[in-house]
Amino acid sequence: MVEEHFATDPHGTTHWPLEIRLNRTERVLEVDFDDGVTFRLAAELLRVESPSAEVQGHGPGQKQVVAGRRDVAILAIEPVGNYAIRLKFDDLHDSGIFSWKYLYELGERQDQLWVDYQAALAAQGLSRDPKGKRF
Repeated sequence: MVEEHFATDPHGTTHWPLEIRLNRTERVLEVDFDDGVTFRLAAELLRVESPSAEVQGHGPGQKQVVAGRRDVAILAIEPVGNYAIRLKFDDLHDSGIFSWKYLYELGERQDQLWVDYQAALAAQGLSRDPKGKRF
């Protein structure tokens, strides 16, 4: 019963995924939550917002701007207990554990996260494109 999870979940989960699908062609992770909301999260966004210490740092103000990930793909999804998944990206990043709560927050905030990400790249003279890619 879902209500039992709410009372005992140490991770603060309030929305539980019903289904998680990887659309490899579009490089999108689709997550259906128990409140009827479905989020489509781009692999690039998931990679640059990874909850890993490598990206987020070990404290406030330490977040790294990850450039050159426009074409990143998710290779695998691994369950972590009953509260999260680990995503393995084709750039070999695999240390982020995406809790249900964090995935839901990313879904809710993805429009603003994209704006902030692109502004951070521009401020540092960086690009979403991998180095050496020509158009």
